[in-house]
Amino acid sequence: MDYNATIQYLYSQLPLFTRDGASAYKADLTNTIELLKRIDNPQHKFKSVHVGGTNGKGSTSHMLAAILQTAGYKTGLYTSPHLKDFRERIRINGQMISEQTVIDFVEAHTADFDEIKPSFFEMTVALAFDVFAKEQVDIAIVEVGLGGRLDSTNVITPLLSIVTNIGWDHMNILGDTLRLIAGEKAGIIKPSTPVVIGEYQEEIADVFTNKAALEGAQIRFASNVWNTEVGRHNAEDNLNEFLAVQVIPTSDSGLRTSDFRLDLTGSYQLKNIKTVLCAVDELRLLGYNITDEHLKTALGQVKTLTGLHGRWEVLSKHPLTICDTGHNPEGMQEVLQNIASVKYNKLHFVLGMVNDKDSSKILTILPTKARYYFCRPDIPRGLDAKALWLKAAGFGLDGEAYSSVPEALKAAQENAEEGDLVFVGGSTFVVAEVV
Repeated sequence: MDYNATIQYLYSQLPLFTRDGASAYKADLTNTIELLKRIDNPQHKFKSVHVGGTNGKGSTSHMLAAILQTAGYKTGLYTSPHLKDFRERIRINGQMISEQTVIDFVEAHTADFDEIKPSFFEMTVALAFDVFAKEQVDIAIVEVGLGGRLDSTNVITPLLSIVTNIGWDHMNILGDTLRLIAGEKAGIIKPSTPVVIGEYQEEIADVFTNKAALEGAQIRFASNVWNTEVGRHNAEDNLNEFLAVQVIPTSDSGLRTSDFRLDLTGSYQLKNIKTVLCAVDELRLLGYNITDEHLKTALGQVKTLTGLHGRWEVLSKHPLTICDTGHNPEGMQEVLQNIASVKYNKLHFVLGMVNDKDSSKILTILPTKARYYFCRPDIPRGLDAKALWLKAAGFGLDGEAYSSVPEALKAAQENAEEGDLVFVGGSTFVVAEVV
């Protein structure tokens, strides 16, 4: 098979969460363990950092990868989902793996796939770990796919575990309370392995401290170590190429105040940078040579170094069009704060969602003064645009339904007048169609 045929084989033969939803989620590690066993357990052949959480784990993973590769380490990066190209999921020093690598792996293990019947995600994890081992990376940043305890990535023994925060997402799989969700995310905490929790959330902090104590793992809450403030912008309306951030230690801990310019300009990066800096502190204690200059250089070019897209990304300035992958209540709340920081006359909101999530929690916080362009992302899980339109009307959101994301975006941009803002979001898969 050529590359396109190989990808179509994977999409058609194996359960795919982005396509099929919860039915593709395997609530145990049996398949992953068996598949990795057949390729000589590559997960034990490279060092790693494991990154979980509800929001911010993608940005955090990409920032850490950028820092490590800037510091001279051959760095693997595994993330999901991809936006445009399957190979975005697996990178080494920011470069996607080759098409031939994917072809060769599938051809070599088709018989194993037929026998074990792994999910799409289980196969992709095995491919990533096989690549990292064969390429002899110095370290790999591995982002959790969903949850933590039973996620296919949770077969590694990392140098450091990270949980960014806990929010309402995938409740049909992870549980319908924050404590249950936190318990699943805490499942990546390993024996005697340091863990960084990005945000101290009083109602669930003990879930992590108890799990860390059980595993004999040192735990730090990044939000208790650092404060962050927005520095002076070099352009108006939060649309500059960099987000100026001042990071201030919360106590006289020997740490010093630092200024950074991030090329990831969403205000929610003020939270993620705390997590990243705590992770860097832990890596330095483990012997990694990461200087302050490495930090400043890397954080100013994360998108260039790692290929990250879809985080408060400006798609056009005429009319001003911005997209963001925030897709759960907490993520959308952060998006709305960013929208509020922009000067505009009227907001045109291109909105699409998936059908297996509770859309009410998001619809209830969206601004009623905006004009909405409802659409369905081009995946089977996509929520019908007319169904979304009807439900949104019950929350006072006015607009029309469109047959596709591109059509909705076209209509929004055509209707936008000088000084208006077009925003595209609601789902990662909506953003994937516009970046």
